[in-house]
Amino acid sequence: MLPQDALFPELSPGAAAEAAPAATVPLAERLRPRTLDEVVGQRHLLAPGRPLRVAFESGRLPSTILWGPPGVGKTTLARLLAGATGAHFIVLSAVLAGVKDIREAVEQATSVRRSGKATVVFVDEVHRFNKAQQDAFLPHVEAGLFSFIGATTENPSFEVNSALLSRATVHVLKALDEAELGELIARAAAVLAAPPLSAAAHQLLVAHADGDARRLLNAYDNLVAAHRGAAELGEAQLEATLGELLRRGDKGGDVFYDTISALHKSVRGSHPDAALYWLARLLDAGMDPRYAARRIVRMASEEVGLADPRALRLALDAAEVYERLGSPEGELALAQAVVYLAVAPKSNAVYKGWNAVRELVRNDGTRPVPMHLRNAPTKLMKGLGHGAGYRYAHDEEGAYAAGERYLPEGLPAERFYEPALRGLEVRIGERLAELRARDEAAREGG
Repeated sequence: MLPQDALFPELSPGAAAEAAPAATVPLAERLRPRTLDEVVGQRHLLAPGRPLRVAFESGRLPSTILWGPPGVGKTTLARLLAGATGAHFIVLSAVLAGVKDIREAVEQATSVRRSGKATVVFVDEVHRFNKAQQDAFLPHVEAGLFSFIGATTENPSFEVNSALLSRATVHVLKALDEAELGELIARAAAVLAAPPLSAAAHQLLVAHADGDARRLLNAYDNLVAAHRGAAELGEAQLEATLGELLRRGDKGGDVFYDTISALHKSVRGSHPDAALYWLARLLDAGMDPRYAARRIVRMASEEVGLADPRALRLALDAAEVYERLGSPEGELALAQAVVYLAVAPKSNAVYKGWNAVRELVRNDGTRPVPMHLRNAPTKLMKGLGHGAGYRYAHDEEGAYAAGERYLPEGLPAERFYEPALRGLEVRIGERLAELRARDEAAREGG
């Protein structure tokens, strides 16, 4: 456990850097912002009137989870926000800390509160804490002993306990764009008194960073150190310095999400060779295979759907295999899933139906549940007519209550789900057509 007051006496991230020779301090640390206005990126959170700016200016810091990719400023923002409140700052790394460290943090916060000072506990990589470790924070967050700030690169909906998540505000941080990365290069060039960077090398360096400020600054620092006497830093110098890392950082200039799109569209287009190619490109560029696994699971549901329900199970199995085997062995399971999805019959009928019904619910009023569908666990509710007239489908012919209505009154009888004429959905469509014919016959007869 690392108390902020010990490492950063003035809560100034640059203070430690100033105490050491510049040559021994990483460039990313030397350029770490000391004020909120020095932060590059995250304008959607830091512009006037935006959430973190308001928290910073008010000096009131609610428990917060900062979710975003690596190198976008999560730790910096936590330090600056703690500094704005004048709070004692405790840093925990979920990779190294355990329940004992959490107890020590609680003891520190309790001691600090006696002196009238607030405490902020910052947990880096909070998603790596298990349920018991996360639960250990709950009573103290609820009691207001300290403000909790968690930083995570993983979706907190899946990785943070719902109880802790409900007590914190989630802020999504974004990868830095080209202009913001360019601003960082300009700042770094001034600090390092670096030779000018050619336009081509600039573009290549930005592509290599892929939105990660730390990655950008580390690469630029290495480049300048290796070629300080050069008149200009160009592609040749960058290639010589970064070598294989540069190629893996997308030397061809393809945008990461464009490559993801190419994989998705190759699967949709039933082209297994192209799908394998784009998957290999993504993994070769350094993408986390777990991210690929999540995208593959989504493709199984969105592109194949009920035309082949086995696809979703196979995609989930591939993700589990990767978790068990890791790289490179587990990558074969991802390739297997991609090929299966590409050659499987395709249907986006559920995807379209789900989007349509969500749009309707979003724009429609709150329609009451029909009386015959309402729950009636008590005598009073039964007396009010809840559940009256409900037809139990299992007691009906063919286990189907022909003519029964399940949508709210007044809602147009819109069909959200229309099966495709491919794969298993051919049989699903035939079944629905039979049931709908029985509905019409029952209503006409009634």
